[in-house]
Amino acid sequence: MKKALAVLLVIITLTGWYISMFGIGSIKPVKDQLKLGLDLKGGVYVVMEAETDAKDEELKQLMIQTQQVIERRVNAMGLSEPVVTIEGENKVRVELPGAENAEDAIAAIGRTAQLEFIMADGTVVLDGGMVANSGVEIDQENGGYAVTLKFTSEGSTAFKDATSLIVSGGVPTSTTEEYGTVPGNVIMIVLDGQIISAPTVSSVIPSGEAVITAGRGGFSQEEATTTSVLIRGGALPVGLKEVQTSIVGPSLGLGEFNNSVLAGGIGIGLIIIFMLAMYRIMGFAANIALLLYIVLVLWIIIGLNAVLTLPGIAGIILSVGMAVDANVIIFSRIKEETLNGKSIRVATDQGFKKAMSTVLDSNLTTIIAALVLYQFGTGPVKGFAATLMIGIIASMFTALIVTRTYMSVVIESKTLATRKWFGIKEGIGNV
Repeated sequence: MKKALAVLLVIITLTGWYISMFGIGSIKPVKDQLKLGLDLKGGVYVVMEAETDAKDEELKQLMIQTQQVIERRVNAMGLSEPVVTIEGENKVRVELPGAENAEDAIAAIGRTAQLEFIMADGTVVLDGGMVANSGVEIDQENGGYAVTLKFTSEGSTAFKDATSLIVSGGVPTSTTEEYGTVPGNVIMIVLDGQIISAPTVSSVIPSGEAVITAGRGGFSQEEATTTSVLIRGGALPVGLKEVQTSIVGPSLGLGEFNNSVLAGGIGIGLIIIFMLAMYRIMGFAANIALLLYIVLVLWIIIGLNAVLTLPGIAGIILSVGMAVDANVIIFSRIKEETLNGKSIRVATDQGFKKAMSTVLDSNLTTIIAALVLYQFGTGPVKGFAATLMIGIIASMFTALIVTRTYMSVVIESKTLATRKWFGIKEGIGNV
């Protein structure tokens, strides 16, 4: 049973490495599935400060709402894994990996987004907080695309009343300095003082759902998507001003990524050689477990849809060291028990048992530290903490379960269960 399990783990490890490097069927290789952060992929980040006098709990709630609105907006922009975090008390940091036009991205984020639906006479029908959702659909009647609207219950009532008034002719054509001449049957959708759409009301809309069309030919997909994104972004509870902006070139990020991968590969290669030289067959078992560990960490990161950053790579490499450290502690215990005169079988069992508490304690304390970093850190610090925690958990599994499975097979072999293969000189420590 143990031999079969060990063989199965080897097959899983080799298969995992093959799929990770080359892919199989619909499964792409790791390099094509990993989502790279701003520092690796390039893009833009901007830090914005809330313009408000709110303090303490009120300010905290405003910043949480602001973060949520910006997250909805940048996610709708279709960028790869945007990151929105609160910095300090009144700042928001937005990272947009893959953003090609920094000015447009920053403009879309920084708009105060005081979204309002306004009739021709200047009466505000509803605001962005009353819009539940907006989307894009194919315009079956006119061709092209149309923008869909869905209102909250409060917004539905307000929109019904407004459309009823417009259809009955109760709103005259008006001319203002701000919006020019607006027909009475139009509702303007205004974002931060700018009209983003001015659809004509043709009937009373009581259902809380509406469709904006552009007549014959409809909107282009880009026009409909842009309008929908701006509407769906909702209204920010506070105004924001840009305080810091940085653009990261993709060539710089790619170079750093390649250098990090190269450094990690060299480090892992040296670790494999070191373990074989110092611990012989035990080192071989640890190396197989290490290879499985690397596959597990990479696919867990992909499975969690996490973003890999340079600090994240540092966290992985650090956890590799901790994975090896756990094996070193265990193997040192086994050597110690052997030198005290115990047989290889007994020494191996005792080595794992006595090292267990040490390995668990050291890893748990590191996990606690990583949790604190993740909770209170921002941006790159969170990435480092997240990959470190993933790596530690995977390393505990491979060291305490996988390595032990291999060693349980080794100690059953008359050829391998000797001092020579365990890196212990004959005649030393016998009693």
